[in-house]
Amino acid sequence: MTSTSTPPGLARFNDLEEPAALTALHEACASTAWARRLLAARPYATPEALYSASDAATAELGEADLAEAMAGHPPIGRPRPGDPTSAREQSGMAGAADGLKAEMLELNLAYQERFGHVFLICATGRTGEEMRDAVKERIGNPPEREREIVRTELGKINRIRLARLVEEDA
Repeated sequence: MTSTSTPPGLARFNDLEEPAALTALHEACASTAWARRLLAARPYATPEALYSASDAATAELGEADLAEAMAGHPPIGRPRPGDPTSAREQSGMAGAADGLKAEMLELNLAYQERFGHVFLICATGRTGEEMRDAVKERIGNPPEREREIVRTELGKINRIRLARLVEEDA
C-alpha cells in the first residue's frame, strides 16, 4: 500500500523518527514493551492494523509490563494536573457530586490495597456513577480474574488513544 492510500495521521505516525514515535506511543501506553513492539511493526497500512498490533502486544504483556502500563494511569477522579488526556477520559467524574468523589477516593484506595495497583477502567464515556459501580463490582474479584479485566480495559484505552494519535491533524 502506498503512502497516498494510508490515512494522513497514520502516515505521519509511520514517518516519525524512532524517538518521536516512541514518545507518542508512550503517551498512549506507559509500557515500554508494548511501545517497542508497535514501533517494530511499522509501517502500518491501516489504522486497524495498528489497533490489532496493539491488541496483540497488550495480550502478551508480562506482569512487570502490565504494572508499568498501569503506573501510567492516575486514579479515577484524580486526573493528573495539566494532563488533558486523563482529564478528557475521566470527564465523567469532573461534575460529580462531592459525595461521589469522596466515595470514589475511598474505593480507589481499597482497590489499590487489595490488588496493589490503580483501579483501571476505560473511563471514556462513563459517568461517575458507572465507574463507582464498576469498582464496587470488581473489588471482590479474585486477583487472576481482575488482572484479565485490567488487561481488557487497558486494551480499550490503548485503542482509543491510538485512534486519537493517528486521526489528529498535523
